[in-house]
Amino acid sequence: MPCDGEAATRRFRAPAQSRCREPAFTLSRGIVLAFAVACGAAVANVYFSQPLLVTMGRDLAMSPALVGSVVTLTHVGYGLGLFFLVPLGDVADRRRLIVTQLLCLVGALALVATAGTAGVLLAGMAATGLLAVVTQTLVAFAASLAPAAGRGRVVGTVTSGVVVGILLSRTASGVLADLAGWRSVYLASASLTALLALVLHRVLPPGGDTPRTTLRYGELLRSTVTLFARERLLRLRALFGLLVFAAFSTLWSSVALPLSEAPYFLSHSAIGALGLVGAAGALAATVAGRLNDRGLSRRTTGIALVLLAVSWVPLSFTRGSLAALVAGVVLLDLAVQAVHVTNQTLIYALRPDAGSRLIGGYMVFYSVGSATGALAATSLYTVGGWGAVCALGAAFSCVALALWAVTRRSADGVASGAVGANGTNGTNGTNRTNGTNGAAAGAE
Repeated sequence: MPCDGEAATRRFRAPAQSRCREPAFTLSRGIVLAFAVACGAAVANVYFSQPLLVTMGRDLAMSPALVGSVVTLTHVGYGLGLFFLVPLGDVADRRRLIVTQLLCLVGALALVATAGTAGVLLAGMAATGLLAVVTQTLVAFAASLAPAAGRGRVVGTVTSGVVVGILLSRTASGVLADLAGWRSVYLASASLTALLALVLHRVLPPGGDTPRTTLRYGELLRSTVTLFARERLLRLRALFGLLVFAAFSTLWSSVALPLSEAPYFLSHSAIGALGLVGAAGALAATVAGRLNDRGLSRRTTGIALVLLAVSWVPLSFTRGSLAALVAGVVLLDLAVQAVHVTNQTLIYALRPDAGSRLIGGYMVFYSVGSATGALAATSLYTVGGWGAVCALGAAFSCVALALWAVTRRSADGVASGAVGANGTNGTNGTNRTNGTNGAAAGAE
């Protein structure tokens, strides 16, 4: 009996992997929702601290520069986890790996919630970032369990959980902090994470439908580096990711500082609610995905980077107008999400057989950019104020736009996409005759 969608997926698999197999597990809507909730809950831990920085600093007698390192260390930990933990999903039982990481994350969150010194807090935040990369393992597991014909829908739903988790994290942390103090945010997250670990352990099957690689752990890590050495498009898109998320983090790691001061003196919940404005970013992700399917990835990137640079104009008027702040936030989040979705679309098309390592490696640059923006923004704010922060964000944005202008007509934008279509970099050199995704993603 033919497998559902086998004809559409055989070209992406090695010959030994394309045999028809009866599905051993049915991925119900409820389980897809559980994946999405777990992804959102895990990634939210990376952003919870942003509206709480001032309160954390006062509680633990931290200097403004040291307060900024709270966000920085969280992203540094996340970057390390992307490189050292995410590849384990290709060699280990994914259910066991997910549950273990979630339980370890519970411990890290408890450490943050009970921190009595700045050192303990920073160590807990770094561990939280390191373990929050379980999000990437969850996405990969959901994709492997989904039937081929419905894989895009499943991955889209799970990824939407990531977007919602990021957007609601600041609002939830602000409200909880106002009600019961900043420590309650991490206690509540630890409780939810423990519950999700139990639920996922009960509803998920062991392993997955995708055969595991035979590479050893060291070889797995080295292969990630090798992919960057071989793929020019991957390096270019990783640089775009670094720069746009540096700009993103420049705003979100420091915006609580002017809003908590004169003339606003906003509460945690009010500052956190600003994250809801970024809901427009989810719309950008959908639109950008459709534009990429139409082969407009290069144009989408350019327009998004122009919007990113322009967003810093209204943001610079934050101290005099909340409306200007809202307008800037909408533009910035739209731009960042559009570039991020485009980057992932192009990268996936390069090597479907190494998707986890490609995305994990790309996301390392995302974390480096986020950490750089957070540290630089909070440090600049102490010496130059909000104007200096906006100048920094605009600089990151303009460098990204200049990089796009220089490379937009190079072979990277077209040839690499063609590689994804003709199979020279495909699984075992399999000829992907229907390479519309790779070709469309790479060229207009």
